[in-house]
Amino acid sequence: MDQLLYVFVKVVEKGNFTKAAEELHMTQPAVSQHIQTLERLFDTKLLDRTNKYVKLNKAGEIVYHYAKEILGLYTRMNQLLDDLMNRASGELSIGASYTYGEYVLPQMIAKLHQHYPLIKPTITIGNSNEIVEMVRDHQLDVGIIEMDIEPKNVYIEPFAKDQMVVVASAHHPYAQKETVQMEDLCNATWIVRETGSGTRKATDEFFLKHNFFPSSIMEFGSTQLIKEAVEAGLGLTFLSLWTIKKELSFGTLKIIPINDEPFFRHFSLVTPKTPFYTKAMEVFLTIVRTHQPSISHSPQPPSP
Repeated sequence: MDQLLYVFVKVVEKGNFTKAAEELHMTQPAVSQHIQTLERLFDTKLLDRTNKYVKLNKAGEIVYHYAKEILGLYTRMNQLLDDLMNRASGELSIGASYTYGEYVLPQMIAKLHQHYPLIKPTITIGNSNEIVEMVRDHQLDVGIIEMDIEPKNVYIEPFAKDQMVVVASAHHPYAQKETVQMEDLCNATWIVRETGSGTRKATDEFFLKHNFFPSSIMEFGSTQLIKEAVEAGLGLTFLSLWTIKKELSFGTLKIIPINDEPFFRHFSLVTPKTPFYTKAMEVFLTIVRTHQPSISHSPQPPSP
């Protein structure tokens, strides 16, 4: 059954039988035979076929969803059995939200590769909600997110702090002040991440804490795009210090010194609810927990 499901998943992801056959090193008739056998087992059609593509029907969507989960569990079972006798090795699928995934995770992967070169990590970047769902559905071995979230059949473990700051272009009037009052920020244009993002959740909490919500907001789905927009003078934003290290060093962005205590959130590990982890998973979790990222930064003095 696992081979039938594996072929089915490949056909769906490649979009046609020919490409799937090439990747599987099988003939196209053999791939078609596997799909037909699977459809006979379930007594229903799973794919709508044309000369150019194949497309999931409603039954196919159900089978594809659970096939991914079953194959993920099957792979983990084999890895656990291999681990009884072997070193930490094999594939490790890691998901991370944007801040950690793009600005911190590369350091962790470098440490992992240095000490455990036989582990082959694959990285998926998404917003925090997406990462939690993929770990829950066994599409990822482990996730790292940047927001407090209710567990959804997964374990959530905060492991490090992340400081958030108000950011503006170096040429923004607020960047020249020693201190900016909170009420001054109400009338500014704010550039924020999309709903579901950990950074957006922290931004909304920041607004709520100070009892204001800007009347002018631009919503972007990329931290990099937000930084470029802020650099261009479009408005203010609220970002992790990790995301602006380079821009601070270049002097293109400035931290706005507000009359308030620092704002922190947590990076959290997301793991499936299972008593068994592969050795690859265990050593990665150890690296993340023991090499916790830390960064501190004092607001820059106003430009002369």
